[in-house]
Amino acid sequence: MSRCTWAKSALAIPYHDREWGMAVHDDRVLFEFLILEGAQAGLSWETILKKRESYRAAFDQWDARKIARYDARKVAELLANPGIVRNRLKVAATLANAQAFLAVQKEFGSFDKYLWQFVGGQSVQNRRRTMLEVPAKSPESDAMSKALLKRGFKFVGPTICYALMQAVGMVNDHCVDCPRWRELGGRR
Repeated sequence: MSRCTWAKSALAIPYHDREWGMAVHDDRVLFEFLILEGAQAGLSWETILKKRESYRAAFDQWDARKIARYDARKVAELLANPGIVRNRLKVAATLANAQAFLAVQKEFGSFDKYLWQFVGGQSVQNRRRTMLEVPAKSPESDAMSKALLKRGFKFVGPTICYALMQAVGMVNDHCVDCPRWRELGGRR
């Protein structure tokens, strides 16, 4: 299989083959990726994949209602947990993002409906020949970032938003010679 060049490790290959670029419409999974992409800032995605299960356990399986109510004792517990990225700002951002996420759900009916509006409700099918052609951000990720920041979300810059869009299938950035590109809607 001629995968995208970044998918080389024992964790990255199954993530590439089964998740990356798949259209996600489940609010809990969208919230998970929003948090994980923010946690990845300044680190490798491989680091986050290694810690993913620990994140799920530490953050109550991504139950935003519970996360939004975390107190100082829970934050101290999280900052002592070696299974997650123990960055005070990133942990605080997770709590703020849970609160903002719940507000968006209440206003729009779902986070899915809100998030997917930035690509008109369907995956953007890009035609990248190499990973070098993949941008760090796009006009859509710029707009998403500005809108999320305005609503109180943290760690949601344009680059993080673009990575989120790739992860949850809002954009198909598999290279055209990767079988996943066609499987996820790419057309020659």
